[in-house]
Amino acid sequence: MDMKIGLSRPTADYEEKKGEKGFESGAEYGASTVANSERSNEGVSKEIRTSGDGPDDGEIVEVAGVVIDESAPPDGGYGWVCVMCNFFINACTWGINSAYGVYLSYYLTHDPPLFKEATAFDYAFVGGLTAGWGMLISPLANLLTRKFSSKVALLIGAVLQAASLIAASFAYKVWHLYLAQGCLFGIGMGMLFVASVGILPQWFDKRRSVANGISAAGSGIGGLAFSLGTNTMLQRLGLAWTFRITAIVAFVVNVTCSLFLKDRNKKINPEIKMFDLTILKRIEFLYVVGWGAFSMLGYVVILFSLPNYGVSVGLTQSQGSIMGAMLNLGMAIGRPLVGLYSDSWGRINIAGSLTFICALTVFIIWINAKSFGVLIFFALINGAICGTFWTTVPPVTAEVVSLKQLPSALNLIWLFMIAPLTFSEIIGLELRRHFWVNGIEKSDYLHPQVFAGLMYLVAAVMMLLLRGWKIAHEDEAAGEDTGPDQKFGKGRNKWIRWAKV
Repeated sequence: MDMKIGLSRPTADYEEKKGEKGFESGAEYGASTVANSERSNEGVSKEIRTSGDGPDDGEIVEVAGVVIDESAPPDGGYGWVCVMCNFFINACTWGINSAYGVYLSYYLTHDPPLFKEATAFDYAFVGGLTAGWGMLISPLANLLTRKFSSKVALLIGAVLQAASLIAASFAYKVWHLYLAQGCLFGIGMGMLFVASVGILPQWFDKRRSVANGISAAGSGIGGLAFSLGTNTMLQRLGLAWTFRITAIVAFVVNVTCSLFLKDRNKKINPEIKMFDLTILKRIEFLYVVGWGAFSMLGYVVILFSLPNYGVSVGLTQSQGSIMGAMLNLGMAIGRPLVGLYSDSWGRINIAGSLTFICALTVFIIWINAKSFGVLIFFALINGAICGTFWTTVPPVTAEVVSLKQLPSALNLIWLFMIAPLTFSEIIGLELRRHFWVNGIEKSDYLHPQVFAGLMYLVAAVMMLLLRGWKIAHEDEAAGEDTGPDQKFGKGRNKWIRWAKV
């Protein structure tokens, strides 16, 4: 549902203060307010009121009795350009990262071994480091955004990510991959992601989930393109030139989008803090953190393990890469729809329901899938919903914190995602059971599959708890005299009743 904060009700806030002479400072904001009035040449009264520490820190302008809050999201306009820029940045960051399953399968099955001293643990850890460092760098990305601008952080990220892939192309020891494809790529990706993800909520209110869903679909399209392209390049050009070509494409796209992407920080003046620990005292925020952490423990196992799982059940390397591509195609199709229905049926409702359904697809389809066709079906269905966290986390977080607190809240969420993103695939590979058939080593993925499904179930429970809190919170805000025609009417169990939250 729409947030009941200063940004969404500028007129009401203005009328409430209108009777206070000179807009005297209120206890809620502890702000001094300056009012200046002037008469325009046309004789129309124009009054500009600027609050230094108000809920939005923006300007409220009254022209001929009409109040204009310049900090309120315009729900469109140049925001759609920002949506497309975010789309392509996601394609060339998380999309490339999604293709790591193809690299992983290539590393694990290449004969002779590309890096003689490397183990399955090493290769899994490289992929984990990428996502982990992407989240770990979030405080620095926020600091650069606060001190300079989001554009500075974006351009630094674009350069570092391209440099990491070029460096990886010269790797001949596995620790080279740790530093290049793991740490440095994660830093560049994290800079780009963290600096861009908080921009869309500044441009959209009622269409926030749709805009975020379209943007998040970029990682699916990118994952589809890079999964298929990476496999082809690996087979025809080898590992080194695969890295180099990917670096060139990513650099051109990310720099172009960074130049066109525009935030509204000057109008909103958001609270961009490296660590706002006061948010951790709120149980509703911890529910969001729990949902994200458990989701990621399952998500990474599916994302990185699916291509190699296909090889383990008798498919070819190319067929395994196609499964990874279909998983990303499912993301590209599903994420805009997730955003659309989130705005219509409730952001918490959709996020929680799809998290639960994702667990069912793992237990019902993936565990029983042994053929190419069934695995393609699973990849498309599960891909549409397995990344629901990335699609809905900014709008869902905006349901529990104010828009000004959103950058700080997201920053904390990214930090909590470091451990699950770093170690999830390591856990998944360690849970595999190995056996030999006609002298060929095979892997049994049953335990990793059960692990992934259970993690999504626990994540769904977190969202159920958050839904209960949200309904109780709205009931309390509505007051004891709420009638039966109200959306959050009293007298019904908050856990099972319908409510758009």
